Amino acid sequence: MKIKEKEFEKLLDELKEVANQLGAKVRFEKGDFKGGYCLLKSNKVIVLNKLANTQRKVMTLAAALKELGIEEVYISPKLREVIEEMEGV
Repeated sequence: MKIKEKEFEKLLDELKEVANQLGAKVRFEKGDFKGGYCLLKSNKVIVLNKLANTQRKVMTLAAALKELGIEEVYISPKLREVIEEMEGV
């Protein structure tokens, strides 16, 4: 799927909403890391590198959501395709 640069900000917002539906908190932090999904004192947390570009944030968040499991929530077909393409990222 080819995504235009302008669309990444909208995708990021949509992915954050999906994370919220799944009960996961999305945090933006500075550091030398890519980011991903983890459990912190039984809370679902997805950490994204604040310094990464928007495309990298979308890729990391989509991969974390895929790991978390998206089967139980409604996601638009386009957004689901973006998440499914994150296999192995």
